[in-house]
Amino acid sequence: MSNGVLRRVGIVGLGKMGHPIARHLRAGGFAARGWDVDAAARARAAASGIALAGSIKELTAASDFVIALVGFDTEVEEVLCGAGGVAAAARPGLIVGVASTVAPHTMKRLAARLAQTGITLLDMPLCRGEAAAEAGKLQIMVGGDAAGFAAVKPALQCFADAIFHLGALGAGQTGKLVNNLILWACISANHEGLKLAERLGVAIEPLRQALLASSAANWALESRVEERPMPWAEKDMMIVLKEADRVRLSLPLSGALKEAVKAVKIERGWPTPQEPED
Repeated sequence: MSNGVLRRVGIVGLGKMGHPIARHLRAGGFAARGWDVDAAARARAAASGIALAGSIKELTAASDFVIALVGFDTEVEEVLCGAGGVAAAARPGLIVGVASTVAPHTMKRLAARLAQTGITLLDMPLCRGEAAAEAGKLQIMVGGDAAGFAAVKPALQCFADAIFHLGALGAGQTGKLVNNLILWACISANHEGLKLAERLGVAIEPLRQALLASSAANWALESRVEERPMPWAEKDMMIVLKEADRVRLSLPLSGALKEAVKAVKIERGWPTPQEPED
């Protein structure tokens, strides 16, 4: 830490999001170091000049702020609490940010497991996708300790241009779930509407331009996000539905939406991966 600013940032997960984030941190003057279980990801990071650690524990010991960027709730829990994970090198003052999209109740479970370690835990899921990560223009929704958020904000500003502190731990994940629910709804509606227009003989691109100038305009329609494989769509909707069950809330549109998104992916021949069983 230099002049009260966290400078040593460790990134667990150097994939399509973690790799560009590490590059932007380096460009912003932070000492960014990474780790990934995948040898190819480590090689790509090394080729970009990103320093690598030999293990998560080693990475944590050399960092003031650790960002977890792995796929599923179970993987986040293993990274933070597993043998040789972040908790094995925990110390007072260490800040850990979960940038993966996980269930809000997972954040509470992690906080309970890490309660006696001295770690300040934040949830900070990322929005806008891979292109925004490459451009350093992600959106981040953060939940957790306000002082911890203030301490890491200069690092977050290296790779995000919209950063929001939404409240207590879990609030960031809740914000991301709501964002994704609405996003997948727009994608599904866009897909069905344009398919209807095409079947009725209307050219898609002129109609798309007209819709962008109308009350039907939405970010998915403008960015053509529906042309990308959307690997996490089902996972996101499963989390939404599980959290709704947890608080005894009926979300009938969300149940139909999960199947609508899956149908879009099946129609286009895209994979529909599921979250590993707990």
